[in-house]
Amino acid sequence: MPPDLFHHILRENWGYSSFRPLQEEIIHSIWEGRDTLGLMPTGGGKSLTFQVPVMAMKGICLVVTPLIALMKDQVDNLRERGIKAAAVYSGMSRYEIITTLENCIFGDYKFLYISPERLSSEIFITKLQAMDVCLLVVDESHCISQWGYDFRPSYLKIAEIRKLLEGIPLLALTATATEEVVDDIQEKLLFKEKNLFRVSFERKNLSYVVRSVENKMGELTHILQSVPGSSIVYVRSRQKTSEVAQALQRAGISANFFHAGLSHEEKVFRQNAWKMDDCRVMVATNAFGMGIDKPDVRTVVHLDLPNSLEEYFQEAGRAGRDGERSYAIILYTKSDSGKLKKRIADSFPTRDFVLRVYEALGNYFQVAVGAGFNDVYDFGLQEFCQPYKLPFLQTHHALKILELSGYIEYTEEIDVRSRIRFLLYRDDIYSLHLEKEMDALVHAILRNYTGVFSDDVYIDESLLAVKTGKNRHEVCEMLIALSRAKYIRYIPQKKTPFILFSTSREETQFITIPHNVYEERKKRFEKRIFSMIDYAEKRDICRSRMLLHYFGERSTEDCGCCDVCLRKSVTGLPNYLFLQIGSKLKALLQQHESMRFNELVDAVSVEDREEEVEENRKRVISVLRFLIDSGEVTLNDDVVSLEEKNSNGNTR
Repeated sequence: MPPDLFHHILRENWGYSSFRPLQEEIIHSIWEGRDTLGLMPTGGGKSLTFQVPVMAMKGICLVVTPLIALMKDQVDNLRERGIKAAAVYSGMSRYEIITTLENCIFGDYKFLYISPERLSSEIFITKLQAMDVCLLVVDESHCISQWGYDFRPSYLKIAEIRKLLEGIPLLALTATATEEVVDDIQEKLLFKEKNLFRVSFERKNLSYVVRSVENKMGELTHILQSVPGSSIVYVRSRQKTSEVAQALQRAGISANFFHAGLSHEEKVFRQNAWKMDDCRVMVATNAFGMGIDKPDVRTVVHLDLPNSLEEYFQEAGRAGRDGERSYAIILYTKSDSGKLKKRIADSFPTRDFVLRVYEALGNYFQVAVGAGFNDVYDFGLQEFCQPYKLPFLQTHHALKILELSGYIEYTEEIDVRSRIRFLLYRDDIYSLHLEKEMDALVHAILRNYTGVFSDDVYIDESLLAVKTGKNRHEVCEMLIALSRAKYIRYIPQKKTPFILFSTSREETQFITIPHNVYEERKKRFEKRIFSMIDYAEKRDICRSRMLLHYFGERSTEDCGCCDVCLRKSVTGLPNYLFLQIGSKLKALLQQHESMRFNELVDAVSVEDREEEVEENRKRVISVLRFLIDSGEVTLNDDVVSLEEKNSNGNTR
């Protein structure tokens, strides 16, 4: 292999001249055929760690990911670069799945993205064995661990797939994982040997701040007026995204909102406006940010607490990817902890309630006991809850528990974009006698989209409307007419939440909710909730150190830039500086047992710049005086010593 092969591929296909930290090491590990776990923060460039080496390999890369929107984005991005990629996920028809998989067998495709739920289907298992797979990639690999914050049972099927791909290396990727999750990932994915590459979670340019406030909107406005630049504001509900954005607009701040319920076109328009700085602030639910790499976000503000430090770290980490000083801020009131604790009851409704939801589900779709296996139904949660008078949030989580227990698949709003494929050969298109407007539309499609004769291609009717001088409705009507004439296959956009019965409908008395699905998950959920509250309420530990410790990094230094570090100590110095000086004084006294006052001060005050020595002396003296007054050290006849402690730890 030429030493610059990967750099050449990176430059030719993605236009980058160099790799980010750890990317190249992971690529070489894969190239050597080793199972590899890459632990890289959000925005660290995880996708290139497998896309680059696969371009140098013979065969296709199988990428398992639960994020359907991100899956589609990556497929589109690869296709725009002339790289053949496809995706298979829940909600596609049997015909679409078979066609896609056969394209991957015979069509020289380089990447196949697949949702974990599709891995065990008979169609996929059969077609997989005819594919020339060169690499198996597991994105969001923390989902395979029951210790993780987002466990998905479907991920456990990956171990069976590995057995069909003997000798093929595996790359597992995740942005957030505790030490126990890291070990669990490698065990569950059948690593031949442990092989972890990790980037430190420390972000030296990111200041973590928690502010206790009564008026969150007033404080948010103040922050955005004080810190210039792009911003993300995270809230919990869709309604709140709109309300906060409107309040910011009234304050003269350019803002818009984003949530999963928007149409695809609206999402793309708002994302692009924000990325291009036409809109400064995006107020969003956690549906926003995945796969969006905007380096110059200066502030990420949370108006509501996330469910876990894993979620918080991932969302906060979208600030300051360009290395410039940036801020991750939580606006907190005491009532927030109560709201967070309430999520435990909402996320784990009683077992009786879960059974009631299962019974209602069967009745709603008129599925008889013993029937329904693999049947798929369009599903609206609101419409389902109303006739049975079921609380919305608890019903949502009851469905998730039933999914984890293996009875259903519950897929929330998937925004399936419009797709077309020409059913005629290219030469036949030109012999058609179409009306002038219809002919203009066909030519607009051929000019703007590639691969329309061999694959289903995502289209944007609004773009075609602009290109043809029509409105969107007129374009849709013409596409429907072409579809009726059998010239094209046109699948209009729709939102498709659905329920799939993974087993035949059971009598409720035979429904089993496993201990690890309910009690164990609830216990871990509670632990994450209380870790999040602990982070928000503590005022005496560096916030960066708290986060690093949570993820298994034993940092001994305070960051010097979080709200805890910068809070004034009793000496008037920032906390981090007070603690830093105090630690140096105590270390010297432990080393020498005792020192003269001025000798000790001079030893700690030394600085490269002479003009700062006197200022440092004043700081050291103020800290030393405080330690003497508090009894932590003693001063006798100008000699300073550490206060001795007896065997019980008490001073004497």
